[in-house]
Amino acid sequence: MEWDWNFVWQIIPTLLEGLKITILATVLGAVVAAVVGLIFAILRLSAPKPIARVVGFILEFIRGTPLLVQLYFIFYVLPDIGISLPALVAGVIGLGIHYGTYTAEVYRAGIENVPRGQWEAARATNLTLRQTWLHVILPQAIPPMIPALANYLIAMFKETPLLSAITVLELMNQAKSIANSNYRYIEPMTLVGVFFLVMSLISVVFLRWLEERYSRVEER
Repeated sequence: MEWDWNFVWQIIPTLLEGLKITILATVLGAVVAAVVGLIFAILRLSAPKPIARVVGFILEFIRGTPLLVQLYFIFYVLPDIGISLPALVAGVIGLGIHYGTYTAEVYRAGIENVPRGQWEAARATNLTLRQTWLHVILPQAIPPMIPALANYLIAMFKETPLLSAITVLELMNQAKSIANSNYRYIEPMTLVGVFFLVMSLISVVFLRWLEERYSRVEER
């Protein structure tokens, strides 16, 4: 089968619509993962031991099961107990919770890397627990985490094709629909690979710039 440039130009607008959904799912999933991961990390570090152990079990359980199974559970099983979610919302929640368990360990390592003297200094100046976290601990803990968090963001972006399994019209799903309708697979699937490669490279460049910026701020 020969490459057909006319067909390529015809399908690019549809693929770009799918790419928008892919990027949206990644960004929203990253926000959910950042928030969920931070909550899990704080609970593991600050909660009473029974709660910390339960949180640890939940993290291990989610990390130990495939993301695809979790997406199926959220989208197809939860409606049986009265919780129905739109496909994109279910996908974002699935991505966010799954990767939130990984970012939780990154947060935990970063927080534990902050010297104990910082906690003691915060207590000595009568800062509340909230002020200590927001103004003392997290500003020091987050910059070293950026490379690891960036890797998980890119990994999440590359796993968005799994959302096609729950009917999200992201890039891969659009490409499969085009290919099945026209019985041509080489162009749409190649373009999907190119889009993912280009977006991943852009993400890497941006996140490296962000890492360097935080490093300069830290040196000051």
